[in-house]
Amino acid sequence: MKQENVTASIITIGDELLIGQTLDTNSAWMAQELNKAGIWVRRRVAVGDVRQEIWQALDEEIQQSDIVLLTGGLGPTADDITKPLLCDYFGGKMTVHAETLAHVKDIFENKLKRPLLERNLRQAEVPDNCTVLFNKRGTAPGMWFDVAATSSHSKRVVVSMPGVPHEMKGLISASVLPRLKAEWQVPHILHRTLLTAGAGESFLAERIQQWEEALPPHIKLAYLPNYGLVRLRLTTTGSKLPELQHELDYLFAELQEQVKDVLVINEDKPLEEALGQLLLQKGKTVATAESCTGGYIAHLITSIQGSSAYYEGSSISYSYTAKERMLQVHNSTLTTKGAVSQETVQEMLGGLLKQTGADYGIATSGIMGPGGGTPDKPVGTVWVAVGNNERMETHRFLFRFDRMRNIQLAAANALLLLFRFVQKDAS
Repeated sequence: MKQENVTASIITIGDELLIGQTLDTNSAWMAQELNKAGIWVRRRVAVGDVRQEIWQALDEEIQQSDIVLLTGGLGPTADDITKPLLCDYFGGKMTVHAETLAHVKDIFENKLKRPLLERNLRQAEVPDNCTVLFNKRGTAPGMWFDVAATSSHSKRVVVSMPGVPHEMKGLISASVLPRLKAEWQVPHILHRTLLTAGAGESFLAERIQQWEEALPPHIKLAYLPNYGLVRLRLTTTGSKLPELQHELDYLFAELQEQVKDVLVINEDKPLEEALGQLLLQKGKTVATAESCTGGYIAHLITSIQGSSAYYEGSSISYSYTAKERMLQVHNSTLTTKGAVSQETVQEMLGGLLKQTGADYGIATSGIMGPGGGTPDKPVGTVWVAVGNNERMETHRFLFRFDRMRNIQLAAANALLLLFRFVQKDAS
């Protein structure tokens, strides 16, 4: 089968997405999975629960892409209009899907032990001209529609799935991707990604300009800044996998050499995961003492599967009293130097290591805003201490954003400080 360049569009449906009440994590996850499968996502579109707007989005994306994936609007309430719209759009008639009906009855009668309403039964109704994708994680099935070919598209499909992320992911993994791979022979899409710190996006671009300009036309370099760090990603696509991998690996090694003084990790993974792997390799543990970050660093560390093997715990010590009682920070330090000071985070870290027995620790204290700043300690001032029982390092940061962004930046930089500390530590 000849390989094809296959493109996809993603349409997410729901007023809650447009007003920011719900974050659209579905399209990001789907785009990642499609990319892994060699399918290039052309566009991601969010529309409200408005029939005309959904219809128009379908019209536009079907003309542009081979595959159109929709999520949302398949629930049992009046604002869920996707299914009847698709029935009209493709000229079908509603019919009851027996397997889904039995599944819905089983969920309500045997698992939930709740009354089964008429609107719940209607979840089993589907257009008669679709292929039903069984949803074992919920009541609304997925629907696969084959669309007539055009001069620019030999075949096209539209797939509708529930907006509940857990259900959508189950359908994508179990049904949608296997069917798409069977329909198209797609090229390989390969990426190599590294993480840098200590140099801004513009500085990096200036430094590697000549190297970037010499890249072959089929290999692209992307700059991805976030939280004061910059990811560099090389991407290529083609049919001959071994040749692609060899060429990309060679250029990736060159790129690492170009930025070796600011290189953190040469893998596409979050810093908290890289820190966890480093701790596991050394057989060491970590704990966190957080004031201004309020447990956000602990959240990042524990979001990684298996973190219980190296994470001891956290002390979220916000007030003077909590710092004194939980971390043995001296009252005299707090009253003379203040909570946001080098001395305070050092004592927080010392108390944390004593209380938890962890090999390494992080301590943070700062002023996240919007109020609370002073001329000598403006909003965004953060002190971070990292270290072990033998040695500590401290750093003062001055961030300039809103409260949440300052917390995220403080957490990212604290993790980076500890990562580099553990890398250098001989123990």
